[in-house]
Amino acid sequence: MKNYFDLSGRVAVVTGCSSGLGVQMARALASQGCRIVALARRKEKVDEVAAAVTADFGVEAVGIRCDITDTASVEAAVDEVLARFGRIDILVNNAGTGGVVPAEKMPDEVFLNEVNVDLTGTFKMARTVAAKAMLPAGYGRIINIASMYGLVGNKIAPAAAYHAAKGGVVNLTRALAAEWGERGITVNGICPGYFYTPLTTETLNSDFFKEYAKTMIPLSRYGKEGELDTCVLFLASPFSTYVNGQNISVDGGYTCM
Repeated sequence: MKNYFDLSGRVAVVTGCSSGLGVQMARALASQGCRIVALARRKEKVDEVAAAVTADFGVEAVGIRCDITDTASVEAAVDEVLARFGRIDILVNNAGTGGVVPAEKMPDEVFLNEVNVDLTGTFKMARTVAAKAMLPAGYGRIINIASMYGLVGNKIAPAAAYHAAKGGVVNLTRALAAEWGERGITVNGICPGYFYTPLTTETLNSDFFKEYAKTMIPLSRYGKEGELDTCVLFLASPFSTYVNGQNISVDGGYTCM
């Protein structure tokens, strides 16, 4: 029987892999035999993640410090991965930030930081991994983590900068898919809905937001841990050869209404 999700021998780089969704997706990839490189700014955190992945799944995993907003840091991290593994098959661009500020009161630096981390950082990682590893190999799977907020607006949490940056990631995904598709790299995006992370827990636990979710999400609940796993495995699969330039919402149906 063919295992369509088998990633044995592959190498995946996951950014923002010190906590939250990044760790969940790294563990999903490891569960299918993938070797894991956890990237984030806090070295002690990615080292802990890598050690846990190896202990739980028996695959090689390593933590590397990387600031995705800094070009030199990105290039050094990718060089380190290639020196150790000799390849990068999968890139999950998960690192991001999020701020809630009314648009009319939003300082320039808040808007610029959001774009710098969520959009420019995603581009820097994709550019470097493609140039140094995937294009020379003629193979790659790039998975950009955007957001359902990159597809729609919202009335409950003013976050224009986040919407703009993630909307940029959505169309960056399409642009890179068009540019690199015939060279063996597929580029797709995942647009998560409301999931618990260190950045969202306080908001999601508030009574007013829980009531909002019941009204706005057809499944009437937030996403649960593990509910992104099959989407990232599908897009990372070597058998997903004809899926390119797509942004898949995993949001309980939020964006269908």
